[in-house]
Amino acid sequence: MKNMQAKTHSPDINDTEERKREEVTTLEIISLLKDPNVRVIDVRSMDAYNGWRELNERRGGHIPGAKSFPRTWFNNHQWVDIAKHKGIFPANTVIIYGYRADHIRSAVEEFRKAGYYKVRGYFHFLDEWVNGDFPVDRLKRFEKLVSPEWLKELIDTGNAPEYNNSKFVICHVHYRQTEDYDLGHIPGAVDLDTNTLEDEISWNVRPAEELEAALLKLGVTSDTTVILYGRFSSPNPEDPFPGSSAGQLAAMRSALIMMYAGVKDVRVLNGGIHSWIARGYDLSFKKEQPEAAASFGSKIPAHPEFIVDLNEAKEILKSEDANLVCVRSWDEFTGKVSGYNYINKRGRIPGAVFANCGSSAYHMENYRNWDHTTREYQEIERNWLDSGITKSKFNAFYCGTGWRASEAFFNAWLMGWDRIAVFDGGWLEWSNNGLPYETGTP
Repeated sequence: MKNMQAKTHSPDINDTEERKREEVTTLEIISLLKDPNVRVIDVRSMDAYNGWRELNERRGGHIPGAKSFPRTWFNNHQWVDIAKHKGIFPANTVIIYGYRADHIRSAVEEFRKAGYYKVRGYFHFLDEWVNGDFPVDRLKRFEKLVSPEWLKELIDTGNAPEYNNSKFVICHVHYRQTEDYDLGHIPGAVDLDTNTLEDEISWNVRPAEELEAALLKLGVTSDTTVILYGRFSSPNPEDPFPGSSAGQLAAMRSALIMMYAGVKDVRVLNGGIHSWIARGYDLSFKKEQPEAAASFGSKIPAHPEFIVDLNEAKEILKSEDANLVCVRSWDEFTGKVSGYNYINKRGRIPGAVFANCGSSAYHMENYRNWDHTTREYQEIERNWLDSGITKSKFNAFYCGTGWRASEAFFNAWLMGWDRIAVFDGGWLEWSNNGLPYETGTP
């Protein structure tokens, strides 16, 4: 920390005094956290914010109430709009902290140039806050959402923080597009088509024996650590998900199914292959042949409670202690569109609670940042709470065919929401069974 705050020149007295006025002490920041007009900004990576200890600090996590705004976001020419969308306005007092003094000062300057005049820096996060006894918040299961740096260390050395295993399998996930894998994948990753895990017609999870065969072919057992990721833009212009978040949705869908089957350590690469490429890491074009496993090691499904069927969904709607949560767009929820070219009926399940996914059936803006990383978990939770979706109730997420619902499920699970499931059939099964539905604004 001393090296990070060392002066790079010999400042004059006025410069030194100005810097002192800019800086916030630990005691000051504790007091300022109580002020509703103050916005504390964490400019470290989203992964460090979630809880990863990137500089081997004693504790991982962030200052309670802080907003995540990684310094790489300043490269986006619309970063001011992103800040305002996160509730950070020029009228606020902005306090910026991070790992490095130069990163903090650079962020302070960026905000000032953008018209934020009450901006100061907190330079003692490492030496006083996380290495002291001040409170920190973190994503409860942060280790299941991994960074590209973590994955590269695992590939290069066979070991990484928060990893205690002897075998891992990396899966490049896609829907029916092997050429997506052939375009380039993370070294060592095997090709995973979601059709091997779910039925091609109903999109529901495959029967236990088929699921077991697919996982064993991948070399996956109940004790294997599995890291899943996808690509965000499809290489095939005829793909139903052009320019969308399909690949990472496929990874989230696969995560749910593997957890349902009984894989004990399922992880997702935060930001998908996009984050790997953004770090400048190499891609591989070698077709990896998975080493098949002989036995899964437990009965499938080990967690049947993670997926509910149509009859269970009907019972959830009758319960005062449960929500059937619609993870679709507003236009789908109100019946303006069905969202899919293979689903004719438009509308929603009566009694469903709305958990807006974003702009369409193939986008998840309310769950993703602009750089494709998973959105700050407090923002997702706040959106849910505003809709009446609370941790105290049992929440079964649904969408059209289970993909977006799986991403919502995985986010809730990362947060430590344990009473959760996915209604696998979703709007496709509900509408195909001639059940009642609603349209229009609730």
